[in-house]
Amino acid sequence: MNYLIPSLIITLFLSACFKDETISGQTSASDTWVLQSLNGMSVPTHITLTFPEKGSIAGQAPCNAYGAAQTAPLPWFEIGPIRATKRACEALALEQEYLAALAKMTLIERKGTTLLLSNNNDQYLEFVKN
Repeated sequence: MNYLIPSLIITLFLSACFKDETISGQTSASDTWVLQSLNGMSVPTHITLTFPEKGSIAGQAPCNAYGAAQTAPLPWFEIGPIRATKRACEALALEQEYLAALAKMTLIERKGTTLLLSNNNDQYLEFVKN
């Protein structure tokens, strides 16, 4: 029991020193990624994805701002429940399709100015850095 508290303190200290292994560590908090295609289909409206801080994503869909937790290490991508504002617009169906697809993504890969999210069902979202 005497070793439990010092061990816990050391563990917490060391975990704070490790590099961010999520996608947040591979992109700047100020980078904005713009959706180019959803499962191979060109996207006619402006949809963004950002990584504002370690463990989170955010963005602007056609109608609403959204966000979620994201803590899976690379190359994995897993988000918690998506929170979004509740405005309606003409592109609401596209927004719902995008957010549903985003929630199903399991892998993420960055190649220069391209960001690709995918899953084992051959679904993908392709973004380019704005």
